[in-house]
This record gives sequence, structure tokens and C-alpha cells, in this order.
Amino acid sequence: MLPIIACSVIALAIVAERIWSLRVSRVLPKNLVAQVWRWEKVSQLNDRHLQELQAGSPLGCILSAGIMNRHQARDVMKESIEDTGRHVVHELERYLNSLGTIAAITPLLGLLGTVIGMIKVFATITTEGVGNPGALAGGISEALITTAAGLSVAIPTLMFYRYFRGRVRMLVIRMEQEALRMVEVMHGKREHDLDKTV
Repeated sequence: MLPIIACSVIALAIVAERIWSLRVSRVLPKNLVAQVWRWEKVSQLNDRHLQELQAGSPLGCILSAGIMNRHQARDVMKESIEDTGRHVVHELERYLNSLGTIAAITPLLGLLGTVIGMIKVFATITTEGVGNPGALAGGISEALITTAAGLSVAIPTLMFYRYFRGRVRMLVIRMEQEALRMVEVMHGKREHDLDKTV
């Protein structure tokens, strides 16, 4: 039971942290590309703004990588965005492997508890026989409780793991769209569309 309880505490901490870290408002601040374009139009896109952008959000980190290469060719700008994007995606997926591992091992820990409980039952049978149900009850209850506890931790953990994987995919797609929009704006292809939002 102790490893299952430890897994449940770790899973709960990861879920709470990921709920906080994967908020849309934190990852994809609203109108960030429009703000960058506003700075660019009035020639205020300096190092201080770039540092603010990079530290402010994962999307800002990706955009700042492209902005640093805004005077280069479109392909160079996109390549720098893609390189930074890989690091940002890795950061968004932080702890998800641990959550998936907990979802996979807690049923096995429950099964291990079941096996240990049944071993105790058979050991009791060999020493005391089957005439005393009270002596058998301890091993049987241990077997059932550990299985139930393992499944009780694994099921919600697996649900959150799948949910966070889907959420990261959605955030990555939206960040790609925003980064592509910025590349097109910086190279003059969607300037008029963005001016309407500024």
C-alpha cells in the first residue's frame, strides 16, 4: 500500500502543476502577435521587449526566436522558430511521462499486493487449516484492498495523462498557427489583416 499511496501523492502533485502550467492564458497570451507588430511598426522592438516576450510565455519564447531573425530570409526565420518550438514542446510535456508511468505501474503494484495477500492466505491454511475463517480474512482483505487501491489511483491518473497529452497537442497547433502568422506579418504577407486587430 505504501508505494501506491506514494504514487497517488506524486500523481496528484503532477496533475495540479500541469493544470496550472497548461492554461491557455499562460501558454498563448491573447493578441501577442498584434502586440509584436505594434512594436515593430513604431520601431520599439528592442532587446528589452524581446526579453519580456521570451520570459512571458511559451508562445512569446517561440515568437522571440523568430523575431531575432526577422531580417533574414523567411526560411531562416521559420527554422529558428521550429528549433525553439521543439524545446518549448518538451517543456509543455514535462512530467507527463511520469504521470503515464504511474498510471501503468499502480495496477501492477495492486496486483503484487494481491499476490502477497494470497501467499499469506495459503501460509495460514498450511499452519492453521481452513477451519478458522478469521485467520484467513486478513490475507484476503489485503489482497482485495491493494487491488482496489491500485486501480483507484491508475484510472484517474490515466484519464489525466490522456487529457494533458491532448491539451499539449492543441496548444502546439495553436502556437504553430500564431508563429506562422507572425512570420507572414513580418514578411509583409498578412499585414493588412493584422492591422485590423491592432
